Amino acid sequence: MSTRFEQAKLRYKSLGVDVDAALSSLASTPISIHCWQGDDVTGFENVGAALSGGIQATGNYPGKARTPAELMADFDKAISLIPGKKRINLHASYAIFEDGKVDRDQLEPKHFAKWVEYAKSRGIGIDFNPTYFSHPMATDGLTLSHPDEKIRTFWINHGIACRRIAASFAKELGSPVLLNVWIPDGYKDVPADRLSPRLRLKDSLDKIFAEKLDGVIDCVESKVFGIGVESYTVGSNEFYMSYAAMHPGVYNLLDNGHYHPTEVVSDKIPSLLAFFDKVPLHVTRPVRWDSDHVIRLDDETKEICKEIVRNDALGKVLIGLDFFDASINRVAAWVIGARNMEKALLYALLEPNEHMKNLQNAGKFTELLMFQEEIKTCPFGDIWEHYCEKQGVPVNESWFAEVQKYESEVLFARK
Repeated sequence: MSTRFEQAKLRYKSLGVDVDAALSSLASTPISIHCWQGDDVTGFENVGAALSGGIQATGNYPGKARTPAELMADFDKAISLIPGKKRINLHASYAIFEDGKVDRDQLEPKHFAKWVEYAKSRGIGIDFNPTYFSHPMATDGLTLSHPDEKIRTFWINHGIACRRIAASFAKELGSPVLLNVWIPDGYKDVPADRLSPRLRLKDSLDKIFAEKLDGVIDCVESKVFGIGVESYTVGSNEFYMSYAAMHPGVYNLLDNGHYHPTEVVSDKIPSLLAFFDKVPLHVTRPVRWDSDHVIRLDDETKEICKEIVRNDALGKVLIGLDFFDASINRVAAWVIGARNMEKALLYALLEPNEHMKNLQNAGKFTELLMFQEEIKTCPFGDIWEHYCEKQGVPVNESWFAEVQKYESEVLFARK
């Protein structure tokens, strides 16, 4: 391994790439890994409850986590096979009730004390999301934009409660918490009024974000459509982009499954970096629509990471993952997706970015094209395997044997 790594390192050095610096940057870049892959976005509020709000996890692979202990154990197994710095991303529906259940508008930090204990013991940060779906008060497809003030107030109070919980996470863990607001609001057929729901949403967001809280990074997340809301989405990209631009301290989260098929988030990242000091990001893999497939090491994932790296934005783009697949081993899905995100970041870090920028600025487009293509066949795999070895995780597909063993001994034992 060391010989292969040293030879690969020399090859990259010949192109002006500092491999050691690239590996150091990669190891210090946190990736927020979503808890909801482990239980098909079910949460702990109601056993057997069906998803609603345009969200659907398909498949019935055995071994789904059913309890907090099972979900934490599965997450532990996954992160033991993933290199790099990790965070855990929670939804409010993953509250753990030890002294009686409360509704979402009454949630408190104590309902997430077990998650804080979990994160502390593993040295990882937490990110957080209010849960505006799969709830009786959201059955008609509207939450923060609902015309009924009582329903709207319930969801406003949920958002306020979640921001306070996020602030408690930040204080307990000594790490800022990304608080992401996504709502499923919209209409199945063409609406008669497109403006009023957005004005109600704007007012609701103003109320949620009114309180100044230390350690909370607020963001809003747009979407094109969902199941049951195919014709109109209240929280569109234009709406949230405008809202974030007009409200300092609120950011527009980019989810690369939430745009039209011909749009790419890789092109949106540098646009937002021109105006915002932070760009929150959810990386997924859409297949014709926002289907949240497990991330592959595909062209767009690599382009997303190239834009982060070449714009010196590893400290500005807050990277999170968002996919869920119930048709395959859920732990393996976590590992495959997160390792591919790490691979894409490393791929971007191993490019002679400054040199290629200089070629572009000098108008040397032939030489630039040559470099862009030649870098593709450099021995990336040898650098990746060295990185995994140094991080203490399996260097290649050998990690899958550990997942198979865990599946046989733990997951298949769940009934």
